Amino acid sequence: MLRDRLAVTVLLLPVVLWGIGVGGWVYSLAIALVLALAAAEFALLFRAAGQRPSMLLLVGGAAALAVTRALSGFALAPGVLTALCLLGMTWHLVDYERGAPASGTDFALTLGGALYLGWIGSFLISLRALPDGVWWLLTALPSVWLADSAAYSIGRRWGRHKMAPRLSPKKSWEGYVAGVLAGAASGMAFGALWGLGAAPGSTLGAWTGLLTGTVIAVLSPLGDVGISMIKRQLRVKDSGSLLPGHGGALDRVDSWLWAGVLGYYLALLLSGA
Repeated sequence: MLRDRLAVTVLLLPVVLWGIGVGGWVYSLAIALVLALAAAEFALLFRAAGQRPSMLLLVGGAAALAVTRALSGFALAPGVLTALCLLGMTWHLVDYERGAPASGTDFALTLGGALYLGWIGSFLISLRALPDGVWWLLTALPSVWLADSAAYSIGRRWGRHKMAPRLSPKKSWEGYVAGVLAGAASGMAFGALWGLGAAPGSTLGAWTGLLTGTVIAVLSPLGDVGISMIKRQLRVKDSGSLLPGHGGALDRVDSWLWAGVLGYYLALLLSGA
């Protein structure tokens, strides 16, 4: 399993970094595609458990929120969110009339999945769109990547005290602390490095990178255990089998979602925007 994880990482990392560097529509459409895949897996998880969230509205809503974020920032969001609510209610009213047994719950799942994945996930686009967003993104994401790797490695080898036995039995406090330290160190190192090449006047540097990496490493595991909560409730191990050793798209981006939104607001706060 570890060998599969490393192989997939080695293959995908250059593509991910290239997409971040190119930015623009290449990057935005890639994010929209990943969020759409994650939304499809979310829908399939609950459908396998007997629920009936709308695949069309979940996938389409997540993708629409990402595309409109790329087009106009937050300007079109109220219209998209309003349409999603109204279409969701209409869809599940009709579905209930056709015999669906729990359309109220299905409605909540449709909206909850589309909003969590589409709205929160689109901050990966918003962060990249900031004036020196490429550097902030390349500070935020490596922080969560290295924090996850350190937590996995140290927790697997030395983890003794369970962090959340019911949510994620394999996670330990030893691994969590290692992840926070790795994320903080990563943020500081990348912040200092990218600060040398960021846009003139950028506030990104060692200390802002340290703060960014620390906050992301402390809080991003909530994204991981949040999806673990859903999978544990539904009694499945992975959201999908898209990536050998990693599971599905939803498994892979669970912490990235938090890194994107936290990185965005930290960038605004620390740059004084």
